Amino acid sequence: MQCDAKFDFLTRKHHCRRCGKCFCDKCCGQKVPLRRMCFVDPVRQCAECALVSHKESEFYDKQLKVLLSGATFLVTFGDAEKPETMVCRLSNNQRYLLLEGDSRYEIEIARISTVQTLTEGFPPGEKDTHTHTSLLGSQPVSEGGNARATGMSLQYSAPGAEGTTQLKLMAGEDANASRRQATAWLAAMHKATKLLYESRDQ
Repeated sequence: MQCDAKFDFLTRKHHCRRCGKCFCDKCCGQKVPLRRMCFVDPVRQCAECALVSHKESEFYDKQLKVLLSGATFLVTFGDAEKPETMVCRLSNNQRYLLLEGDSRYEIEIARISTVQTLTEGFPPGEKDTHTHTSLLGSQPVSEGGNARATGMSLQYSAPGAEGTTQLKLMAGEDANASRRQATAWLAAMHKATKLLYESRDQ
């Protein structure tokens, strides 16, 4: 039992559809859609789970479309000297990061261990890597002020390879629609990694 209520014939137990724990009606009265578990209609959830589910619903409604449509970046793999122009997008099944240019790469989301969002808006050297999210570990997410995302650094383990590989995505320098689309994609990816971090134990 997760609340202090004394359950009897009149005070019934209710299960949160997300965490599965038992609560009274007052503690488990919110009804929220739970798309990640295929509940499209709102279902009963405890207050803690409902908060995460609200954030996920907002992500599915807004940011997921941006990630699926993709954006153009200057991509650098490992220690390569010259970046390659590639379109980066999330696969339709949401399991892979697809990079398409002169060559094509698929990075399995489950193999990404670290995501670092690179920003501008601070003096050089002072917080120019503003967010560091470890998806597999337990590092907290740090929030920045009014900084704008300019790029992202990912570390992932490639199948059959030892250690991790680093990938760096940078938005182009030109101030056109392509740059705006890349910035929107980076912001959506930041929200996605934050959601994954927050819900990794649920």
